[in-house]
Amino acid sequence: MKNLMLPLTFAACSFLAAPGEAADVAAGKVLAEESCADCHGDEGAGDDDYPAIAGLSVEKFTKAMQEYQDGTRTKSAKMTKEAKKLSAAQIADAAAYYATLK
Repeated sequence: MKNLMLPLTFAACSFLAAPGEAADVAAGKVLAEESCADCHGDEGAGDDDYPAIAGLSVEKFTKAMQEYQDGTRTKSAKMTKEAKKLSAAQIADAAAYYATLK
């Protein structure tokens, strides 16, 4: 067992230290302007018909988008259609952007 501890510890540390794909706030802003602003407004503030998304945590935004994509959330057919167009990286970028807004 002692012979395995060092390699396993090294492997675990390497995995945790490996840089993941960082979300791109600037790309999220471009995506928001192209795809989200028509309904949610330029700054994601929403209105009487569309919810505010500015200031949502990355986790909440991502979860909502994933739920639209997988059919768990069905409140809006338009939102389902728009969400299904997005890749995981695009969702991460938009989530990062909206999380910066208040």
